[in-house]
Amino acid sequence: MHSVASFDIHYRQLLDAAGMPTGEWPGFARDPAQLLAMYRMMTLCRVFDTKAINLQRTGRLGTYAPCTGQEATHVGVGAAMQADDVLFPVYREYGTQLWRGVTLAGIYTYWNGDERGTWFDGPRQDFPWCVPIASQMPHAAGAAMAFKVRGQARCAVAYIGDGGTSQGAFYEALNAAGAQTLPLVAVVVNNGWAISVPVAEQTAARTLAQKAIAAGIAGIQVDGNDIIAVRAVMEEALARARNGGGPTLVEALTYRLSDHTTADDATRYRPAGELEAAWQREPLLRTRHYLQAHGHWSDAQEVALRADCQAQVDAAVSAYQALPAASTGSMFEHLFAQLPHELQAQQASARHYAAHKG
Repeated sequence: MHSVASFDIHYRQLLDAAGMPTGEWPGFARDPAQLLAMYRMMTLCRVFDTKAINLQRTGRLGTYAPCTGQEATHVGVGAAMQADDVLFPVYREYGTQLWRGVTLAGIYTYWNGDERGTWFDGPRQDFPWCVPIASQMPHAAGAAMAFKVRGQARCAVAYIGDGGTSQGAFYEALNAAGAQTLPLVAVVVNNGWAISVPVAEQTAARTLAQKAIAAGIAGIQVDGNDIIAVRAVMEEALARARNGGGPTLVEALTYRLSDHTTADDATRYRPAGELEAAWQREPLLRTRHYLQAHGHWSDAQEVALRADCQAQVDAAVSAYQALPAASTGSMFEHLFAQLPHELQAQQASARHYAAHKG
């Protein structure tokens, strides 16, 4: 008996938990302006997230999915993408969306139950948030197929959580992308928990990146709290896909520093001490340590940035709260190019009810 194939999964980290460089840095990381732009966006995400949770707790926002702790993965991915690429998010990748031009007010609008928030002010081609688990993956593979057929140098970027990698749609999309050499990059955000289920209880695989092997595509694991490594890995994967080299599965190791959603209580299932340890390796802290140690950032700049982010968030809250309430009939909009007859009747009934209630 002899071996017919062997595989390796590589891990990338360029900025460790203490903010110390490791390995050879890519060109963009040597430019302080680019690092500062990404740090500012991560900070805006953190302030936005805190406000969203407070709004929900006070009854001014619907159930919300926090992103605290995952900002480096999200912003790093967004910074690596081209404007004409297409994003297929799950439901908490705000840093990627904000980088690509989605507004704070639009995100708040969506989480208040108003679908007008998905009519993005910036990247019109990007897909809306996907709450069903893994159904965005075949959509992304389909878009990537369209790019290939049309000869367009564009990529589909699909997010999926660690729990979503146990879904059939995930495997089907990867298999199709591999078989057809499609320009798709799948980003697995491994934050340790699929709601209350730890990764170790949902798979026997040592990594989630190795799930790329069965599809015959490239797979790599990256420190998802290291924004430099995330962007570098994504730039390489996107360039390979854009040049006909096929898809890549990127597993980003990060941690969920908040609850799964505002309807969750993670203290009921997370081991004591795990959260405290995670706060010591979170992305904003390590990036700030590096910037300060090399003279690119100061305490005064940090205070000014926090104030500016808070002002942006407060303005966005005012804008979304000032938006006139959506009509009952609006739930039927943006579903079909031509609304079927049966739904036209339901829409008319909904509008009639709304006009005469009270």
